[in-house]
Amino acid sequence: MPKFSFMTDGIWVVDTDPSDEYPIYTRGNIGEVFPEVIAPLSWTLGVVPGAEPGWRDALVEYGAFDPEEYGDEAAVFIGCFGGYGYLNVSLYRVLAVRTPGLTPELMDQALFGTSDAPPYRARPDDEDPAKTARVEQMIGKILTTEDLPELRDDLAEVERIVAERPDMTTLSSEQLLARARENMGVFRRLFARHLLMSTAVTVPIGIIQGVCNEIGDPTLPMTLVAGLGGVDSAAPSWAMWDLGRLVASTPALSSEFDKGVDGLLDRLRGTAEAGDFLAAFDRFLVDFGSRGPNEWEMRAPTWGTHPELALAAIDRMRLSPDSAAPERHNHERAEERHALVAAIGEKLAGAPEVQGQFLAACRAAAVYLPGRERSKTTIIKLVHEARLLFTELGRRMVEAGWFTKVEDFGMLTDQEWDEFLVTPEKFVDAIRERDALHERLQGLEPPFIVDGKVPPIEEWRPRGSAAVAVAGAGDVLAGIPGCPGQYTGRARVVLDPEDPTALEPGDILVAPITDPAWTPLFVAAGAVVVDVGAQISHAVIVARELGIPCVVSVTEGTRRIPDGATITVDGTTGTVTVL
Repeated sequence: MPKFSFMTDGIWVVDTDPSDEYPIYTRGNIGEVFPEVIAPLSWTLGVVPGAEPGWRDALVEYGAFDPEEYGDEAAVFIGCFGGYGYLNVSLYRVLAVRTPGLTPELMDQALFGTSDAPPYRARPDDEDPAKTARVEQMIGKILTTEDLPELRDDLAEVERIVAERPDMTTLSSEQLLARARENMGVFRRLFARHLLMSTAVTVPIGIIQGVCNEIGDPTLPMTLVAGLGGVDSAAPSWAMWDLGRLVASTPALSSEFDKGVDGLLDRLRGTAEAGDFLAAFDRFLVDFGSRGPNEWEMRAPTWGTHPELALAAIDRMRLSPDSAAPERHNHERAEERHALVAAIGEKLAGAPEVQGQFLAACRAAAVYLPGRERSKTTIIKLVHEARLLFTELGRRMVEAGWFTKVEDFGMLTDQEWDEFLVTPEKFVDAIRERDALHERLQGLEPPFIVDGKVPPIEEWRPRGSAAVAVAGAGDVLAGIPGCPGQYTGRARVVLDPEDPTALEPGDILVAPITDPAWTPLFVAAGAVVVDVGAQISHAVIVARELGIPCVVSVTEGTRRIPDGATITVDGTTGTVTVL
């Protein structure tokens, strides 16, 4: 792979140039997993050596590309512009052209959601019969795969790394840095697996969508991929529900939760009746401590580093009635799916080839959608191990006076850390300058699409400053169906998962993004509306497991939908109606 270099005149320290050959990029999809400005450490320890080459490896294995097609440019699939992550639209459109049954437009919708990207511009080499033949072979493999044991092996490998976690206080700073780098050495292979899963899942969903279009009901696909079971990203919500039931049934615990989340853990440790809850919560943190908002970002808090984030979600769940149990909703969605698969299969009996492909696609979706979430969970656990090591380094540097806060560890690139440990005084000013610029960039709205050239920062508008028309009674906002079902209730606009206190049981959660920090709030909600997202966003997959009607890609929904308004969410048609 070509040596990765950064723009000398970039806005952010790790900014890259857009690709000359594949120039169109989007914030779609990546804006859900990297919603904020990416820290230099996260980019240089994870994205540069792992994600970018892993992406290339995956699509070569898929059959759609040859390695030499990526050219000499080091940053092709993933770009960093003004500190924000971007995904390459142009390359995925080529992938669509080389995949039977897909089009660039369908690929855009599946991966990126609604977009104002310029239309597909065909190039002479985009169509390639040899590569299409290779992709056809891969599609055949996908449609006949019944199990993915390699994902269990990957998870076991990372869980061994977690189990071998040393007492970090006994390691030297140099040993902490070396261990973080050693652990992240498997990131590229794991990321390639994740991208292969993510690409593979577009195959059965595309087939299902095509069949439903042909039989005259394009709203059916989301029902056909709901209630699958075995989705790792849903597991924390189920565990939180059990913890919430324990709180709801124990007056002493409820009393402490009623006082608020701040200081709650300390109060519980002094409460005689809290023993069972604390033991279960400690197990929860062992199992799911790597999850949280912006969990790919090493500087970001997780449930393990900031347990109050998990307690805030449990606090909302404990107020819900027993009828909101996710197991019940999951069972209902599973029954609907089984019945619909059987009904459509019977309807296609006169076209056995189409019927066979449809049924195979339904089986494959049940393998690859959970598989995609399993591969992501494995990587997140790995990233968390690096986060913990650097958190210990950050703590030491605060004590020594070199950092103003623990999270400053992320303001250094991986390559700068060696010199920093020798002469930290050389980096003090740079860290403070980067921290200030990071805060400034956080207040700006990055362009959703970049087509060959990144607009100068002077043209970026302040976040949330664009004029939008607030929806009124009778207005219908269109999005993308996330999870089927219809629900009417009170809209609650929540902008930060760290403070969900305004959300009452049965309210409709209106959120800006979808990541694992938000998904536990789905359980307490009657329905969910999200500004961004696409059909295979991982949190949408979780919504289908929890059985919560969901609509994503409702542009500026958090600003257009009045907080407190009564709305109807139709997760089948992908609409939100203000009443």
